[in-house]
Amino acid sequence: MLVITWEMLFKFLNDTQPEEMEALRKIYKEDLEATIVSFINAEVTKARGSLLDVLKHGIEMSNMKLELMYTKPATTFNRELLAKYEKNIFSVMEEVWASDNERIDLVIFLNGLAIMSFELKCNAAGQSYQDAIYQYRVDRNPKTRLFWFKAGCLVNYAMDLEQVYMTTKLSGNSTFFLPFNMGNGEGVYAGAGNPTYQDKYSVSYMWEDILKKDTVLDLISKFVFIETKESKDELTGKTKKSENIIFPRYHQLDVIRRLLADVRENGTTQNYLIQHSAGSGKTNSIAWLAHRLTSLHDTNNKIIFDNIIIVTDRVVVDRQLQKAIMGMEHKAGLIRVMDDKCNSADLAIALNGNTKIIATTIQKFPYIVDSVADLKKKRFAVIIDEAHSSTAGKDMAAVTMSLGAGDQELGDVEDMITDEIRRNGKQANVSIFAFTATPKPTTIQLFGRLNTKGQREAFHIYSMKQAIEEGFILDVLQNYTTYNTFYQINKEIEEDPRCRTTDAKRQIARFVELHEVNIAQRVEVIVEHFRTTVMPELGGMAKAMVITTSRQGAVKYRQAFEDYTKKKGYTDIKALVAFSGKVKLPDDEKEYTEASINGFPEDRLTKVFDTDEYQVLLVANKYQTGFDQPKLCAMYVLKKLKGVSAVQTLSRLNRICPPFEKKTFVLDFVNSYEDIKSAFAPYYTTTLLSNSVTPTAIYDLEAQIDAYTVLDPDDIEKANNLLYKLNISSKDKQKLTFYFKRSKNMIEAYDLLKQHEIVAMMRHFVRFYDFLLQVSCFEDTDLHKKYNFITYLLAYINIQHPGGGYNLDGKIKATNFVQKKTEEHIKSDLVAQPVLKLPTAESFGLTEAKEERLSQIIAEINSRTGKAYDNDIAVKAMLQIRDILMKSDKLKTSAKNNTVKDFEFSYFDDIDEALIEGLEQNQDFFSLLLSNDEIKRQVLGIFTEEIYRSLRNT
Repeated sequence: MLVITWEMLFKFLNDTQPEEMEALRKIYKEDLEATIVSFINAEVTKARGSLLDVLKHGIEMSNMKLELMYTKPATTFNRELLAKYEKNIFSVMEEVWASDNERIDLVIFLNGLAIMSFELKCNAAGQSYQDAIYQYRVDRNPKTRLFWFKAGCLVNYAMDLEQVYMTTKLSGNSTFFLPFNMGNGEGVYAGAGNPTYQDKYSVSYMWEDILKKDTVLDLISKFVFIETKESKDELTGKTKKSENIIFPRYHQLDVIRRLLADVRENGTTQNYLIQHSAGSGKTNSIAWLAHRLTSLHDTNNKIIFDNIIIVTDRVVVDRQLQKAIMGMEHKAGLIRVMDDKCNSADLAIALNGNTKIIATTIQKFPYIVDSVADLKKKRFAVIIDEAHSSTAGKDMAAVTMSLGAGDQELGDVEDMITDEIRRNGKQANVSIFAFTATPKPTTIQLFGRLNTKGQREAFHIYSMKQAIEEGFILDVLQNYTTYNTFYQINKEIEEDPRCRTTDAKRQIARFVELHEVNIAQRVEVIVEHFRTTVMPELGGMAKAMVITTSRQGAVKYRQAFEDYTKKKGYTDIKALVAFSGKVKLPDDEKEYTEASINGFPEDRLTKVFDTDEYQVLLVANKYQTGFDQPKLCAMYVLKKLKGVSAVQTLSRLNRICPPFEKKTFVLDFVNSYEDIKSAFAPYYTTTLLSNSVTPTAIYDLEAQIDAYTVLDPDDIEKANNLLYKLNISSKDKQKLTFYFKRSKNMIEAYDLLKQHEIVAMMRHFVRFYDFLLQVSCFEDTDLHKKYNFITYLLAYINIQHPGGGYNLDGKIKATNFVQKKTEEHIKSDLVAQPVLKLPTAESFGLTEAKEERLSQIIAEINSRTGKAYDNDIAVKAMLQIRDILMKSDKLKTSAKNNTVKDFEFSYFDDIDEALIEGLEQNQDFFSLLLSNDEIKRQVLGIFTEEIYRSLRNT
C-alpha cells in the first residue's frame, strides 16, 4: 500500500524546514514521523481535502506550517526560495504493489508522495496503450489508496512507444481517458497521435520534457486544479456537486508555455492569434493564460502586465472562466467579472485600479474610449475569446483606442487623423491574445504572425481534424446531404423491391422534386424527417435548427410550421424563432418580434429551448455562432452559406453529448457539396459520404460481414429481445455481455490483420446504415437488429479505446430502444445472401493523391467536352474497369513476365475489352473513353502500376 515513501518525505522536510521539524520533534518525540504521515493521510482523504491541496498549500500541525513542495519563484531575487525549490525530491519506483493483486509498472513520487502512475506497453511485443487502458479499467480498483480520487495519484498514464493517454479519475469500465499526444502533422492538417521520428521514439517528449522536474512542478503548481460543477435537480430542487481534477491536454500545456516564453522575450510588442478548434478546452486555456500572465516577469525581474482583460462575445460573461481561475488560486480580488449590472464607469474604475484580471464583454468597450485617461503608464494583456465575431468592427478599434489613450495636444485635422490611425494600430502598451476556431482573413491580418514564406499565420494551432480524430467534437460533414441527393435516394428506395418501409417513413419517400421556394412543401419535409428520424435520438431529447434566409423568412416558416403540425395533429413537436428587432410581412400590418411570437423575453430563449417542450429552433442571423446546445442533432439549411459563416453555422451541431452516441445530420436545400467543401477547406478537409451513397450498398456490406461468420444469428435475435425489454435487469446485462464476448472471441480467432479488417468493415456498416436511416425511408427489421447488435459489439470491443469506455447502462439508456417496440416493425422477407459485385467507391475508394489527380482530369474533360461528369461517377467507373482487368489471365501472364513499362502495352490493349464489357453499366462515360485515346490513357494510366503489382503478386 505504497502511497508515501517515508524516507524521501522526511529527507525533504528535514532538509528544507529544519527549524519547524526540530520544534515538532520536541512535541511528538519518536512518534513525529508516524504522526505527520497520519496527518497528511487524514488531510488528503477528508471530504473537502485533496493531495493537490496539501502539495500547493502545505499542512499545519501544532501551529507549525510545513510545506510539502516548493514552487519556482516568479523572480530570481529570493535565493533562499530558489534553493528550497531545488531541494524538491523526485523518485521513481518500478513494479509497485498497490494492493495484494495490483502491480503497477511505474510510480513517480514527489517528496515521498505518489503523484503519477504509469502502465507501460511495448508495441514490438504486440501490446499497445489500449492494453494499458484496459488494465486501468478492468484490473485496477478505484478504491485502492494509490488510485483514490483526489487522495491518490494526480494522473494515471496509459502509454506505449507511439501514444500516451491519461485519466485523473479511475471509475471501472467507464473510466474516461484523454489523449496526451502532440498531434501528428502540420497546422490545420495535423491529426491525432504523435510524429514519427527516425532516431527516437514518438513518445520521447515524455522523458525529454514532460517528466523533467521543472515541468512536473510547473504542472502541479500552475496547471492542475479541481473543478467543481453544480447541477440543480429540477424535480427535487437539490443542488448536486461533482468534482474533477483538471490536467491539461498536451496542446493546452504547449500553447501556454510557448506564449509565456514569447512574451517574456518580447514584452508587450506582439499580438498573438491562437487557432484552437471547438473541443480544445478553450475556457481552461484562457483561464490558465490569464492566471499566468498576472505574475509573469521579464528577464530583468519586472512584472510585464499590470492588468489582464478577458473580452468575450457573450453578453453574460462566462462564469466558468471565473470558477476556473479561482480554482487555480484562491485569492480575494484576483478577478472581477463585469456583468450586466456594471456600467462603463465601473469598468473604467477597474482598469485604473488594482484588480489583476477583469472579465468583460466587447459591447462595453466603445463606452470607455472617452472616459479612460493616462493608461499609457499601465500595460495590458487583452485576451479575446472567439476573435472573429466582433474584432473586425468598430468595437475592436475601440479596444485599442481606449487602452492607448494618452494626453493629446489639440492639433490640426491631419494630425488628428494620423493619430487616430496610430492609435487604432498595435499599441506599445497592449498585447492582444485572440482565440478563435475559424479565423477570417481580417483576423489573421490583424493578429497573425509572419512566417518564413512571408504569409501571416496563427501563433499556435489545435486543428479541427485533431479535435474530431480525438473524439472531442463531431464531424458535421459526415452526414451532410443536399436535398437533391436526399430526393434521389428516397426515390431509389421506393423503386427497389427489396426495400420495405413503414407508413410513417413513407411520408419522406413521396416528396417531389422542389422546383421553387415552396415554404409549405419544405416545412413538410423538415417536420416529417425530424419526427421519423431525428426525434428518437438522444433518448428522445434530440433537437434541430432551421437556418432561414431572413427575419421575414423566419416568421413565415414558423407560421407554416404551426399550420402543418396543427393540420396533422402533431403535439410532440414545437418550434421557437430567433431573430433581432422587429419585422413586418408584406400585406400584413402586424409587427412581429422574437418575444411576441415565442411568448417570453429574448434572454430566456436558450434556457427554454433546452427543455423538453421545444424541439426546433428557426433562426435568422442569430445563434449561428457561439451557441452551444449539445442536444442539436439536425440542421435544415434554407439560405446560402459561404466561407467562415458556413463553418460556424454547421459547427453548431459538433458538440458531443455524453453518454449518448450522438449522430448529426444536415439537409441542405440551397448550397452544393462544392460550396460546403470549399468553405471547410481552410480549416478541415473531409470526404462527404453522401456524395456517393447508394441505398443497395448496405446489403453488400452486410454480406461481406456475414462472410466472416463472426455473428451468430441466434445471438442477434436474443440480444435484441433483451434490448427491447422495458426493464433490463442485471442478469439481462450479463447475458448481453456474454453474447458480445462470444462474437469478440470469434473475431479474435482470425489473425490480427483480419481482425482490424472485420472491425473496420463493421464500423463502415454502422456509419453507412446510420446515414441511410437519417437520409431516407429505408427500413428492414432484420438488418436493424444486426445494426443494434454490431453497435453494442463495437462498444464492447472499444473497452480498450480512449474516451468513455464500455458502459452498458449508459448505452441502453442513451439509445432508448423502448421507444421502438418490435411489433411496430414490418417483418422483412429479405434473405440476405453474399453478393459478388463490382467494387463500389464507398467500400474501396482511391487514395487522396489519386482522387485529386482524377478530379483535375475530370475537370479538364468537362471543360474540353462541355459535359458535366461527376467525380464519383468517374471513380465508380474506374473501379469497375479495374475489377474487370484484374480478372484477365492475359494481363496476369504479362505482369509476371514483364517490367511495368512493357506491361503497359498489353494493359492499354485490354482496356477496350474491359470498357465494352462494362458499357451497359455506364454508357456515357465509357463511350467517351472508347472514342478518345488521349483521355483514356490519362484517366486509366492512374491504375497501371497498382494493377501490375497486384497481378504480379497473385
